Amino acid sequence: MDRSIRRLGVFLMLCFGALFVQLNYIQVVRASHLNTKPDNDRAVVQAFSRPRGTISTADGVLLAKSVPSDDRYQYQRQYPEGETYAALTGFFNYSRGATGLERAYNDELSGKTAKQQLRSVGDLFVKNDRTGNLKLSVRSDIQEVAKAALGDQKGSVVALDPRTGEILALWSNPTYDPNLLASHDFKKSEAAYKLYDAAPGNPLLAKAYREVYPPGSTFKTVTGSTGVQTGQVTPDTPVYPTIRALKIPGTTRLLPNFGGEACGGTLFTVLAKSCNTSFAQMGLDLGADNMINGAQAFGFNSTPPFDLPAVASRFRTDFTQNEAALAQSSIGQNDTVATPLQMALVAGGIANNGVIMAPHVVSEIRDSQGDLVSKHDPTQWKQAISPQTADTMRQGMREVVATGSATRLQIPGYDVGAKTGTAQFGPAAPLRSHAWVIAWAAVPGQQASIAVAVIVEDQSGASESTGGRLAAPIAKQVIEQAFKPMPAPPADTTTTAPGTTSTTAAN
Repeated sequence: MDRSIRRLGVFLMLCFGALFVQLNYIQVVRASHLNTKPDNDRAVVQAFSRPRGTISTADGVLLAKSVPSDDRYQYQRQYPEGETYAALTGFFNYSRGATGLERAYNDELSGKTAKQQLRSVGDLFVKNDRTGNLKLSVRSDIQEVAKAALGDQKGSVVALDPRTGEILALWSNPTYDPNLLASHDFKKSEAAYKLYDAAPGNPLLAKAYREVYPPGSTFKTVTGSTGVQTGQVTPDTPVYPTIRALKIPGTTRLLPNFGGEACGGTLFTVLAKSCNTSFAQMGLDLGADNMINGAQAFGFNSTPPFDLPAVASRFRTDFTQNEAALAQSSIGQNDTVATPLQMALVAGGIANNGVIMAPHVVSEIRDSQGDLVSKHDPTQWKQAISPQTADTMRQGMREVVATGSATRLQIPGYDVGAKTGTAQFGPAAPLRSHAWVIAWAAVPGQQASIAVAVIVEDQSGASESTGGRLAAPIAKQVIEQAFKPMPAPPADTTTTAPGTTSTTAAN
């Protein structure tokens, strides 16, 4: 009898042990997989039935909020500024999930982080709403100027503070209205998604940090920086020959200047005139290893540590017996591609004494009671070049504004440096190109406080003046606005989640 009881006891213990192990396996190991299964909508239903924090600009403009809903779900996500910030906020959709900040900061917005859940010992015994409110570094006035300046043209504008990595404006066109995708009428929201997904220009893609383009002559700042950093190029040497086209060694191919113009000289001259022949020769003289290392020092072939899902810009890493590819890559063509964010970081690194700061768009997070949850501390991403090299390249970029292709970026009373670019793409006929400019600006005698990258996509023809004619005036308007005082926050702006009683000014 005792033996039977012992056997039964052992059996029950094994059963309980197996149950305990299985329960922990399901709740811990398999939890993420089960929550994300396509046929499991429980998490989505819960997410639509609870409050969610707000998203606001640096000057207090409300970009995203949750309001009480009288349908199946308790809260409706709204985007008061519509398409203007879609590339940043993203959307919160029942069947398509979340994108942008809604996805990157989902746990903070919904109050799921341990820090938000347990703000004090008392929170262990009282259920508090700890949804997180995001305050961005973006200024609404600069964003509006970027949007208006680009107008109906396809393209992107990125403005940042090179000293901190703070994004001041980020705009891409075409774009979309996230309100249509956040609707609780799922048939309408799905129809809107499919319409946007099929639309020309891919408006759902945040192209400022998720699309790559040939950077064209703006990449010559990287080639020039590499030359100066290695000591093989100075403001006085070498003197590149004044020629119309460069014969690539080992081939019968010619690499011409724009329009077949004769071009050459020392560093500042060839940068201002944007001589293809000179910078292609510079890349050949530096060699593949130096060019690869120089590009990667600026962040190419690495994903920027952005708080949104950016993609890596690319510089070729194999030029074995292919000097033509090296020459073309050194002037921002061939396989060289970059996001507008990356090129803004290139300008920012030169402006910031060679240091590229990690870009970020969220400045701080506060809970629904107004208490600080976290604050972004500026961090270095890359030491691209030395301060001495950066100083030399700033002199060269000033010359581009003073006498070169970016004279439209001259701003009286400010120190401005820039590099324009025209990047050809597609078949040779009809010729199409992207118009670029990268720039930085400062109060004379002070460190630069803004760096900008502008791309105007898909222009007919190709001329080195295209970047200066189309992109430079856009950058100028953005820079001028950045030096104006930041607007006061709207009087009725709050960062309080639905259902709470405390209000806090967004700034």
